[in-house]
Amino acid sequence: MSDDCLFCRIASGEAESERVAEGDRWVAFRDVNPQAPTHVLVIPRQHVENLNDLEPGREELLGELLMAARQVAEQEGLDEGYRVVANNDRQAGQSVFHLHFHVLGGRAMGWPPG
Repeated sequence: MSDDCLFCRIASGEAESERVAEGDRWVAFRDVNPQAPTHVLVIPRQHVENLNDLEPGREELLGELLMAARQVAEQEGLDEGYRVVANNDRQAGQSVFHLHFHVLGGRAMGWPPG
């Protein structure tokens, strides 16, 4: 855990969030600045800065996070489709440097996204 990381504090329960699901190694909560009718973040409990910070051998955690995103989408009723996004570093729009996946749905998504 990183003391200065908001998402670490959310994962540990020190900071408030509207949790929608959780597992042993991950937490899912509503984004405070939603960009779609459904906008949930899925994060690992352990501090990992971004995809570049994942060391080889962490594929199981990555798979678990993506399965959590699927679970959230199903739970939220996103039957008509949803998007899973990971912004990786500043130029891609990452603003909280704790690995997280955005689960977005509830409206049609455009392409290209950004």
